[in-house]
Amino acid sequence: MAAELSTSINIKEPRWDQSTFVGRAKHFFTVTDPRNILLTNEQLANSHKVITDYRKGIVSPGLTEDELWRAKYVFDSAFHPDTGEKMILIGRMSAQVPMNMTITGCMMTFYKTTPAVLLWQWINQSFNAIVNYTNRSGDAPLTVSQLGTAYVSATTGAVATALGLNALTKHISPLIGRFVPFAAVAAANCINIPLMRQRELKHGIPITDENDNRLGESTNAAKQAISQVVVSRILMASPGMAIPPFLMNHLEKKAFLRKFPWMSAPIQVGLVGFCLVFATPLCCALFPQKSSISVSRLEPELQEKIRANNPGVERVYFNKGL
Repeated sequence: MAAELSTSINIKEPRWDQSTFVGRAKHFFTVTDPRNILLTNEQLANSHKVITDYRKGIVSPGLTEDELWRAKYVFDSAFHPDTGEKMILIGRMSAQVPMNMTITGCMMTFYKTTPAVLLWQWINQSFNAIVNYTNRSGDAPLTVSQLGTAYVSATTGAVATALGLNALTKHISPLIGRFVPFAAVAAANCINIPLMRQRELKHGIPITDENDNRLGESTNAAKQAISQVVVSRILMASPGMAIPPFLMNHLEKKAFLRKFPWMSAPIQVGLVGFCLVFATPLCCALFPQKSSISVSRLEPELQEKIRANNPGVERVYFNKGL
């Protein structure tokens, strides 16, 4: 008879060493696996039960270590790390590849007219707003009014940026024009992410010691978290928006696409998807999910509070979001 699984496995942390890029990459290849969006509610509920029971010291009969880790990654792919709530399906990181390959492919195919740019940039920024809200840091709720204001300001600013850049490309080469969507996305990310997470910038995000004891909320930690996410998102979009333009510019001169011009969009979507399968987890892995900041870089009043109540703490930790 097989021995019962030990309850000492630390499932609060990822399976692989998060202090190394390789360990973080393995973690995010699992978290962003597009197959996770095909999981049923029953499978998600079962993984939720396995993980919550295990945290209480209850081991499901016959559970193996590999099954435990699989349940943890199913759990992590669908439930928010701070609030514990089930995340919106298209806002989960496992939906990034199929959603972004479709939206980005269409943005890069239909970029020549203002209505097309307006439509696809609005769709893209609406999707980004959902992702940014779903993967925010912290557990404080947003009101409907706050969420609505953040969405309108984020999408309006991002779409206006895209249209402005598009207007500058009227007299440049077609190849350069193909990069306008990427420039627009990069600029828009700098607007959308901070605006959708503006509550964190105003009120701070939870910070803890290395043992997960909550020490307060920090706006300086929020600034670091959001900056890291902006960099990751821009780099995540780079391969899928930088490589296909060269290939498509070459392919559109060939007889095949001249004969079957309707194939341009599917080919572009496929190329973007191939790039995103690798870019999404690798760029998520650039910074640790559980980031840290020195106590000396926190707000002065928070430094005083921590040094008074926890004199041995030199670094604090926080969930940076994705």
